[in-house]
Amino acid sequence: MSPTQKSILIVILILVADQVSKVLVKTNMTMGQEVHVIGNWFLLHFTENNGMAFGINMPGNYGKIVLTLFRVLAVIAITFYLRYLITRDSHMGLLIAISFILAGAVGNIIDSVFYGVIFEDSWGRVATMFPEGGGYSTILQGRVVDMLYFPVIRGNWPEWFPWLGGSQLIFFRPVFNIADSSITVGVFIVLVFQKRFFALVEENTGENKESQEIKSTK
Repeated sequence: MSPTQKSILIVILILVADQVSKVLVKTNMTMGQEVHVIGNWFLLHFTENNGMAFGINMPGNYGKIVLTLFRVLAVIAITFYLRYLITRDSHMGLLIAISFILAGAVGNIIDSVFYGVIFEDSWGRVATMFPEGGGYSTILQGRVVDMLYFPVIRGNWPEWFPWLGGSQLIFFRPVFNIADSSITVGVFIVLVFQKRFFALVEENTGENKESQEIKSTK
């Protein structure tokens, strides 16, 4: 299997897992509903967000549209970059990491672009797909479905702790999805192994330039 085929397979597998999990949650749970998967530290907690990963938001309808368009441009740029890395015979680990990032970005774009059109709102009811009265919003105005919640540590901050003393402590608080996880894993791999990855990219780029110079002199 070629590097291109491996990258495409990774993207497809992550996208399928991400979208299947989101559709199942959207069509079987109401907003805020929880399902305890493993005790009290791994829950499916259905929520939606208008913005970036882990619930970060941009205000207003125009902010949402700008964010969605930015995501589309980012996916185009990442796709071209991945293609560039493949042509330079880059380290397979780097190709896998960029494929993870690309898959995660596309997964959340699908929600932002289409979910507002094809789903009902989930407040107080289980949403249906393609409702007769139309979706809860318009194209580019969909909300990203999140459900993975790991409140491993629950308690209160010590009273002596600055600003937060006595308030509730939950770690890990953000609710996220498979697409978010894919982006995070991809970025983590790049950061940890960047020296090894990019040394090979530079080496292969240098070799390609030398071969081109030799051909041009013939």
